[in-house]
Amino acid sequence: MSELVLLSNPRVAALPADECGEPLVDLRTIDELTLDTRQADQTGAYVHLRAGVAERLLVAQGLLPTGLKLLIVEGYRPLWLQERYFEEYANALHEDNPTWSEAELRTQASRYISPPEIAPHVSGAAIDLTLCTESGEELAMGTEVNASPEESNNACYTDATTISPLARYNRRILIHAMRTAGLVNYPTEWWHWSYGDRYWAMLTGAPAALYGPQDLDL
Repeated sequence: MSELVLLSNPRVAALPADECGEPLVDLRTIDELTLDTRQADQTGAYVHLRAGVAERLLVAQGLLPTGLKLLIVEGYRPLWLQERYFEEYANALHEDNPTWSEAELRTQASRYISPPEIAPHVSGAAIDLTLCTESGEELAMGTEVNASPEESNNACYTDATTISPLARYNRRILIHAMRTAGLVNYPTEWWHWSYGDRYWAMLTGAPAALYGPQDLDL
């Protein structure tokens, strides 16, 4: 089994981000994509992604079997929201594990929420998604999108062996389409895929990320 590298790993933070200036696009303007509202915010920030990521989503969708579609849950996330999510989750972990050091808390929290300073969502490079039918019915994937390691007993890990054969099959469909389109997966979250961020750069051997943090003015 290959080494599981978390977003808290110094190897990820050590990579530079050479901002390419590519714009964030509103996925609501792309008719071919299906958007979910569970993470919706009043400004519509969650339906924005870098243009290059959006293009690769369309490629991935074209690789799916007939009758299946990508269901987009969340793209761009403001820095302040990423900071809140990380702090809340780290605090919850601390309550359950009061003997953990700050370093261990950071590592364990990053299984589920990226440290804000390197978060792919903050740069518009990451997308949380699942599969659905043409009528919008979600496929069985083993856990809900955004299930934590604690509540799912680690079934949220992409390669989890405790999920049903059907969920494993459905994950393979998603994995094939997304990887073929050039995106990389965060292995503790089957639903999280990215392109052009530091984690992508580390996995692909790129010298730098293409995208840095963004301040989306809506």
